[in-house]
Amino acid sequence: MGKFTAAIVCILATLQASSGFSPAGRVGTLIAPTSASNSKAFRSPFANTIDNKCSTSSSLYMSEGDAAAAQPPKQTFMEKLKSKIPPANERKKLIPLASMFFFILFNYTILRDTKDVLMITAKGSGAEVIPFIKTYVNLPAAIGFTALYSKLCDRMEQKDVFYACTIPFLIFFAAFAFIIFPNVGVLHPHAFVDKIAMALPEGFGAPLAIVRNWSYAVFYVMAEMWGSVVANPLFGLGANVALIFSGQYVRFVSAMRANLPPGVDPWGVSLKYLMGAVVASGGCLVSIFSYMQRKVMTDPACVDQEKQEARKKKKKVKMGLKDSAKFLVSSPYIRNLATLVISYGMCINLVEVSWKAKLKAAYPDPNAYSAFMGNFSSATGSVTLAMMLLGRKIFQKFGWGFAAKVTPTMIGVTGMAFYALTLFAPFFAPIAASLGTTPLMLAVLVGAAQNILSKSAKYSLFDPCKEMAYIPLDQDSKTKGKAAVDVVGNPLGKSGGALIQQFLIFGVGSLAAATPWLAGILAVLLTFWFKAVNSLSVQFDEAMAAEES
Repeated sequence: MGKFTAAIVCILATLQASSGFSPAGRVGTLIAPTSASNSKAFRSPFANTIDNKCSTSSSLYMSEGDAAAAQPPKQTFMEKLKSKIPPANERKKLIPLASMFFFILFNYTILRDTKDVLMITAKGSGAEVIPFIKTYVNLPAAIGFTALYSKLCDRMEQKDVFYACTIPFLIFFAAFAFIIFPNVGVLHPHAFVDKIAMALPEGFGAPLAIVRNWSYAVFYVMAEMWGSVVANPLFGLGANVALIFSGQYVRFVSAMRANLPPGVDPWGVSLKYLMGAVVASGGCLVSIFSYMQRKVMTDPACVDQEKQEARKKKKKVKMGLKDSAKFLVSSPYIRNLATLVISYGMCINLVEVSWKAKLKAAYPDPNAYSAFMGNFSSATGSVTLAMMLLGRKIFQKFGWGFAAKVTPTMIGVTGMAFYALTLFAPFFAPIAASLGTTPLMLAVLVGAAQNILSKSAKYSLFDPCKEMAYIPLDQDSKTKGKAAVDVVGNPLGKSGGALIQQFLIFGVGSLAAATPWLAGILAVLLTFWFKAVNSLSVQFDEAMAAEES
């Protein structure tokens, strides 16, 4: 028995050492490294025993000839390639799912870029409008849709809920490009808003821009809802390919203006091509989903029907705002985790809106703005792909604590560099001239780099760190903790930065005048963020050690 036990232990050790990361239940999420030799924090207490048994068993029970005979024959390149291909039942699921994810993220990128172009470059509007539209238009719409979604889930099957949530979006986007946008001159009450604006302070210009360009505001909300309802923002490796393709499509469409005859609205033509692609991509998405419901979900070789029925009956734990707040107060571990989520949401919002204000100043034309955003999206996809591959190595070599600090460090360094270029533009003018550009364009490029690096760090490191933090918790704390962070952390992070910007705009008159305050607030938020990471890192290591023992 000793021989067989030692052999089994060796096999398990080899599998553990070679497994690296295990996939989580969500796309783009990485769980704790399982290699005991790579991270001290995750080293199994049985690692030394396993190592000793492996070496002892190999020396005592196997001769060199036996060991050579036991080695499998070398595979050819084609055999290795064939071994990597999933079996037929897995391919039947993976290919449609990957295609659906591609089309969802293809639309997500086009809509995300287009909503900013519409709202920021509209008449009487600017980046200052974003905090107000997120708070007073997007938030009520999200609450209303959540209530509607709950009703749909209670009365309809899950597959029908998908159709009910997806098809209306596609109809609206088509109607906007071909019906609403060509008639905005009649639909938008510019004269009425101009009269009101004369009687109000300058700080009210942003809220009035929402009323002035109400159809753009509706489009903005619908595009945001697509990202929340249909798209999952946790991008996997394949999903970032969609960002690259959609970004280049946006750039291609924006460049079509050069070949248009005089008198034709170039942005109107671009919008029709963009929304046409969204509708076509959405049609492919719905068709593939329908195929999966008919051919994949009913196939016992692809889906375990008993588990499928059990999953339908399983109820998700829900917590209200009051219960979530109580749980956060009572649990320092979850409170630190919520601080990470809130800090990220607020920090990225503060810098991103200021950057978009500079971007409008550099590219006031909608097509030029859209072309820049197309390149921006492609760059985000490419850098995120590289960061996801690098992120695995960071987790394995440095552990959870180091990985959790990468995102705030990235935001802090690049964010402060952007604010420095904004506040001290005359000082950087000679440097910009030596680089063949202007201080404004230099600020735009640094701000773009800030957004690209921050988002790629979020998808590759921040989100996996957040999911890994739940691993050592017991089932009750894990379930309630996730619910509390979803109810309190995510909304507060998204709306907190917007509220800060609103107060500053009303107080000092414009986003540009509020820049020194925004830089100071960013520094304070980063301080709390790093403090929470340090505290949570210690708690996480202790919890993992206790779980292993």
